[in-house]
Amino acid sequence: MDGITLDRAKQHLQAWLDAELAVSTGQAYRLGTRQLQRANLPEIRKQINYWRSEIAKLQGSGRRKVTRAIIRDL
Repeated sequence: MDGITLDRAKQHLQAWLDAELAVSTGQAYRLGTRQLQRANLPEIRKQINYWRSEIAKLQGSGRRKVTRAIIRDL
């Protein structure tokens, strides 16, 4: 993603982790005639995995470092 910083990605991850916690305490509730329906848990977990992978990319983890050496007998 262009323009996403590591700090911003961490903020997104934290928001989705908070959403997962909120859903675990109640997916929907009603107050009088009003009703609140939260996002479904599979979608939240999908987003958590996405942001974790974005953070890993931004931190550079998971990349293989290649070193080339030429051995010469002089």
